[in-house]
Amino acid sequence: MFGYLPLTVIEEKVRDLENALFFSLSDAVLKIPTCVVKLLEADEIGQLWFVIPKPSQFIHAFDKTFPVELDFFRKGRDYYMKIFGKAILVNDPEEINNIECLKEKTKQLAMENESILIKVKMSHVDYVEKESTRISTKTILHLVKNRIYRWFQFSHPDGDHNLPKIPVRVRYPSNHSFTN
Repeated sequence: MFGYLPLTVIEEKVRDLENALFFSLSDAVLKIPTCVVKLLEADEIGQLWFVIPKPSQFIHAFDKTFPVELDFFRKGRDYYMKIFGKAILVNDPEEINNIECLKEKTKQLAMENESILIKVKMSHVDYVEKESTRISTKTILHLVKNRIYRWFQFSHPDGDHNLPKIPVRVRYPSNHSFTN
């Protein structure tokens, strides 16, 4: 199913999952290596902020912007997300200093070139619910609540024009789907 979700819903899910595999999808010869990242911040305009370890190569040898895939997952959760977007390396000290959503310690590490600050502007999301191994009353209530929420969410494509929305492809396990 394709649709749009408000940015706040995606941010809530990303904060819950917290960790992701960071993949550079760049065609460049030299690209940022794949690594595990932890979400620092999700801001109000749909950008996700991360710090990655500084690669051994000179940082200016990398593209400043490149496409990425972030695979968010967490053990014990009934869903995972793949976020696609454009990553931007933030390495200008003045720009780092003007970022309001990050802690001073994080800014200091980035300015001292001990780590690289990356912001990712989301373009679209794949949201996948995994099959639950056991069915409990709580699980059934959760599924019903989510289904009702999705009916209302996807039945009003215009929604609130003030809230940013991100394109989402949602996949559900086949044995838990309800028919309309």
